[in-house]
Amino acid sequence: MTTPTLSTFRRIVVKVGSSLLVDQTQGEVKRAWLEALADDLADLHRDGRDVLVVSSGSIALGRSVLKLPGGPLKLEDSQAAAAVGQIALASAWSEILSARGMTAGQILVTLNDTEERRRYLNARATIGRLVEMRAVPIINENDTVATTEIRYGDNDRLAARVATMASADLLVLLSDVDGLYDAPPNEDPNAKLIPVVPRITAQIEAMAGGAASELSRGGMRTKVEAAKIAVGGGAHMVIADGRVAHPVRAIAQGARCTWFLTPSNPITARKKWIAGSLEPRGVVHVDAGAARAIVKGGSLLPAGVIRVEGAFARGDCVLIRDAGGAEIGRGLVAYDAAEAGQLVGRNSRDIEAVLGAPGRAEMIHRDDMALVGD
Repeated sequence: MTTPTLSTFRRIVVKVGSSLLVDQTQGEVKRAWLEALADDLADLHRDGRDVLVVSSGSIALGRSVLKLPGGPLKLEDSQAAAAVGQIALASAWSEILSARGMTAGQILVTLNDTEERRRYLNARATIGRLVEMRAVPIINENDTVATTEIRYGDNDRLAARVATMASADLLVLLSDVDGLYDAPPNEDPNAKLIPVVPRITAQIEAMAGGAASELSRGGMRTKVEAAKIAVGGGAHMVIADGRVAHPVRAIAQGARCTWFLTPSNPITARKKWIAGSLEPRGVVHVDAGAARAIVKGGSLLPAGVIRVEGAFARGDCVLIRDAGGAEIGRGLVAYDAAEAGQLVGRNSRDIEAVLGAPGRAEMIHRDDMALVGD
């Protein structure tokens, strides 16, 4: 089976764990390692790739500054450590990327931001705009406000959600192991690395173990769970050893790692999700011109809308029907029903005047739309 190469990917999410980024004895950023990784990211960036980073480390850095004891922290202490450490983490990324000609943008998210469709659309739009402007989003869980009930608990799954949300075609999990083994390598000297996982089976899931280090909240189990999310969203995923200098470059040069393959791509996976997994909450009727534009791959603008039906909220899935009532597709609507009703037939440049605040130019963006027959 052919192993993918980094040169084939357009948008890459790189996940960095606390145990790689933070010196456990000093409680400080491993500058030399981070600078080497930044060199790798700069190479991708100069080559025209979209680069996003999901970075842990805020709690590990903050607990050192606040001189909190080792071991598990109480929730309020963890949140305090994150508040202090996030400043140091963002500063390190910004400084090191800037030295290589890249602009860093910080995004803090909670579980609700990727599960609730309205907030999902906001986060997706922000990430998309940063990438369009050639900035590098540095994304972390917002540990200052996330409670036990609404947190990911590890950044492997967060990275997979981000990869899906950003329509990335590759997720790189840099880890303290070099891939998935058929047995725990620290216990079984005969354990064999699995270089390629074409499909995640029950047998593959059974190979996963627990957390490997004190600072890391994730283990191989969470990485396999992340792989299920990523490949379901149309992204390949690779687990590789992040302890080496230039870890992304090492992957490109054929270092030992495990690739999880997807049969899909981000666009088709997203359209499948919109078309088959979401219950429509309303209907948007469009005129003949808008219907033609949509079929040709365009977005739906307010000017092409004839009327709206239903009590939908922003981010809900709605049906799109032509002037004759035939369904031509469905998509995630950028306005709630009341706002959409006010914008029927209006030019996009009138949105601020009508609603009293700026809004998105598209009623339904083409990236948030699945057509009949897709």
